[in-house]
Amino acid sequence: QVQPVESGGGLVQTGGSLRLSCAASGPTLNRYDMGWFRQAPGKEREFVAATSWNGGSRGAADSVKGRFTASRENDKNIVYLQMNSLKPEDTAVYYCAAKLTSYMNTYYRDPDDYDYWGQGTQVTVSS
Repeated sequence: QVQPVESGGGLVQTGGSLRLSCAASGPTLNRYDMGWFRQAPGKEREFVAATSWNGGSRGAADSVKGRFTASRENDKNIVYLQMNSLKPEDTAVYYCAAKLTSYMNTYYRDPDDYDYWGQGTQVTVSS
């Protein structure tokens, strides 16, 4: 089974950028649809962005659309979350998740659709 491992979090000022990476040990990532989620203190985990198994379909939550983009390099077994124009309300622990794909050209927003989760990486945006 795949084990996602996130990296790239940190402290950034408002308006700055970060790129999170999600590397996978185990099976190659091209067998999985991938998603990014986040959880802020006292809040539920929420969808951020996702990509289908081959990157052919991608999407993002309305709150981050136009600022965050999920992408992947299957030959390197890595998925990315590019975050631009960061805001203090983006502060959260960010999680990478994997769903065994059915090879449909779609992405998934519901965390219950995902089978495997990373440990998370903290992103803090200062005002």
